[in-house]
Amino acid sequence: MARETTYLELSEDDGGAHKFYEVVVSDTEVTITYGRIGAAGTAKTSSYPTADKARAAARKKIDEKLRKGYAPAVRGARQARPITRRPVTSGRSTARQAPVLWRFASGAAAFGIFVDKQRAWVGNQRGDVYTVTHEGAVTGHFKLPEGVKCIVADDFWIYAGCDDGRVYDLSGKAPYAAYEISPDVDIYWLDIHDGMLGVSDAGGRVTAIDHEDEFQWKHDTDGRAGWMVRCDGEAVYHGHTKGVARYRDLDGRLVWHTPVEGNVLFGWQEHDAVYAGTAHHKVYRLAKEDGRIESVYQCDDAVFSCAVAPDGRYVFAGDNHSSVYCFDRGGKRLWKLATGCGSAFSMQYIDDRLYLVTTDGSLACMDVSEDAIRAAEQGTVPRARDVKIEAGLAAVRPATTLETAGPGDRGVVVECYQDGPRLRVRVVDEGYDSGWNLQFPKGIREAGARYLVEEVRPSGRGGFYRAYGEIKRLR
Repeated sequence: MARETTYLELSEDDGGAHKFYEVVVSDTEVTITYGRIGAAGTAKTSSYPTADKARAAARKKIDEKLRKGYAPAVRGARQARPITRRPVTSGRSTARQAPVLWRFASGAAAFGIFVDKQRAWVGNQRGDVYTVTHEGAVTGHFKLPEGVKCIVADDFWIYAGCDDGRVYDLSGKAPYAAYEISPDVDIYWLDIHDGMLGVSDAGGRVTAIDHEDEFQWKHDTDGRAGWMVRCDGEAVYHGHTKGVARYRDLDGRLVWHTPVEGNVLFGWQEHDAVYAGTAHHKVYRLAKEDGRIESVYQCDDAVFSCAVAPDGRYVFAGDNHSSVYCFDRGGKRLWKLATGCGSAFSMQYIDDRLYLVTTDGSLACMDVSEDAIRAAEQGTVPRARDVKIEAGLAAVRPATTLETAGPGDRGVVVECYQDGPRLRVRVVDEGYDSGWNLQFPKGIREAGARYLVEEVRPSGRGGFYRAYGEIKRLR
């Protein structure tokens, strides 16, 4: 039985894709395998009445990919994207136990966390993302292809950055690939503001990518291991082994650079300041305007993570010996307590609670109200409740297809069109600026297709729209 194999790759140097597409024709069957370069990929086999029809179907698929910029390649010649997993090291705290209300075992070491008024999100190194209510009930489970580096929010949108180089939009019923990062970038952390993506990497570089997933600028630095990156609509703040810097977000111009003692391992931001936790047991507060060091918060061990209450009235830090600290704005240590569930890789404060994701994979909710902390310092803490996943909770995987809109569905009509090598999306309905494109999930774009979007909103800085709410395909 004759077999015809066509192998294509798309690998862009400007922060774009790094994937393959293989078509195998075997008599009346066509097998298509696609995925990230270096991975096994996903395979699908279709049968046709005759061998001629199978070849014609294969040719159509190949031509579609060639029009999108794919090119013939040799399997194995281009290497897979590098992946660095943060070492999972954690000592045991000698401090008194913190008042942990509940904890959820996600199944693997976890870095990603985001908390809003409705729920907490946790993402782990196996690619699992769970949503958990503030009362400790698991309400959702997304399964992403690779480990989750971080989870960030950008207004309504929730994004997860993964080891496969993609950033997934988790705002709908299913994840959609929204950004693809250059294969030579070994992602450590990322942040998004008004569609502008900032990425820090193993080599100490910082890269900016716009709402259309197009490379804007990058900076090589004298440092390594860029664990800190924060974006605020005016600047990108980047921390690595040589300190913290501010870059203008539109053109990447360096505004200031401030050396700090020790490798920067995590960062946080408030309106007027950025915070950098370091391996030399300190958290620094730096003024956004000029980079001056305003306060230093002294811990007893290397700081894995930090978080801040609104207006900086409390500063929290998690060290590599499973302890959590709280300081006042000026740097006075108020307390130190043990998590009881590993060291906090990431944390976030909201409404007198501190949420942690840890080296043992826990999402923990701590009561950090004054009364609860006072009782904990005297040895009285609540019994932490272990949260379980309810039977029947299905894992939702990334989608490349959409539900079709029905007669009663309402929304804004948009269409995808070919613009050179790029697929872009614009609004068709009247009343919108025809010169503005629409930020739209990259993984579901198809040239010529029309979609119904629940709502379309202008970006904060203007110049483009953003797709808000559920997306359905029009027939």
